[in-house]
Amino acid sequence: MLDKFNILVVDDTPDNLIMMSELLKDEYKVKVANNGEKALKISQSQTPPDLILLDIMMPVMDGYEVCRQLKANPQTQHIPVIFLTAKTDATDETKGLEIGAIDYITKPINPAILMARVKTHLDIKRMQDFLRNQNSFLEAEIIKRTREITAIQDVTIHAMASLAETRDNETGNHIRRTQNYVRVLAQKLRHHPRFSHFLDDDKIIELLYKSAPLHDIGKVGIPDKILLKPGRFEPEEFEVMKQHPALGRSAILNAEYELGLEVPFLKYAKEIAYAHQEKWDGSGYPLGLAGDNIPISARLMAVADVYDALISRRVYKEGMSHEQAVQLIIEGRGSHFDPDITDAFLELQDDFIAIAAKFWDSDADLAKKAEYLKNAK
Repeated sequence: MLDKFNILVVDDTPDNLIMMSELLKDEYKVKVANNGEKALKISQSQTPPDLILLDIMMPVMDGYEVCRQLKANPQTQHIPVIFLTAKTDATDETKGLEIGAIDYITKPINPAILMARVKTHLDIKRMQDFLRNQNSFLEAEIIKRTREITAIQDVTIHAMASLAETRDNETGNHIRRTQNYVRVLAQKLRHHPRFSHFLDDDKIIELLYKSAPLHDIGKVGIPDKILLKPGRFEPEEFEVMKQHPALGRSAILNAEYELGLEVPFLKYAKEIAYAHQEKWDGSGYPLGLAGDNIPISARLMAVADVYDALISRRVYKEGMSHEQAVQLIIEGRGSHFDPDITDAFLELQDDFIAIAAKFWDSDADLAKKAEYLKNAK
């Protein structure tokens, strides 16, 4: 059996409260209030009424003001209000409906009309509550599913990026540093005239951040004897190494093929993997793209990747100081790197230093790490 609805009767006349209670008590749980302040307090309690029968003509706070306050409070705005009044002027009725009442019942009260109106509006409320609950449930499910999808995306990217990291374990936190470099660069440039059409969107910047770790995914296809070589590449070895951008894009394309659809969140991962070795003057690889023909995502990655490669220790070299790396980036402005992205990098040096210090590879080179920690702000 369904629980009885709660009805709140608000009237400053005791006889009216007694009469209304007698009429309603067999069908409903009845609460009474003899003034507006008490009515508001009951409405905001742990057991609010399902419907309020509200007298208009009351001292101190009239029914209109009670209704206004009920409708202004998110906690009580969905409680239906029926005005009880001796007023019969159409303007009074219009005023009440504009405030938020759902109906008028004129005094003296006709019991049959009162019970019919109350039942009708409670039936409507029951359906509205059901729909509201369903909408809340669906919204919660959408949020839950969105979080799950986002988590799957993150896991997919990190799992794929880990493949490259395990092949080239000297890089350590390289992918973590570079994705943070990319994010601060994108945030810096989001309102720049040349980039705002692309970067003035938090979702895009977050996708770039998440996609950046896949820039070297193609290294999984490079033989160990070349990838892990502790010296400079021979020309033919470098030609093999230059295949890793195409191998990276192919790996992502193959993953999409297996899924049977193009995955939107991997769009920038493909751009970054394929074009991060292109150079502003067209001398890069694999396609020799130049200038704005290079995707913005890849241009951001180029600065992030080169800077980190310069400051990091490898089996074939020691890491440079920040100052040395900055000088080489400056020398590459307009040839290797997009000039405006280079300028943004120069303004973000403190951020790059802080990121490098936070995600240092290991404590093996304590002096170098101390240098970055000292410079980090």
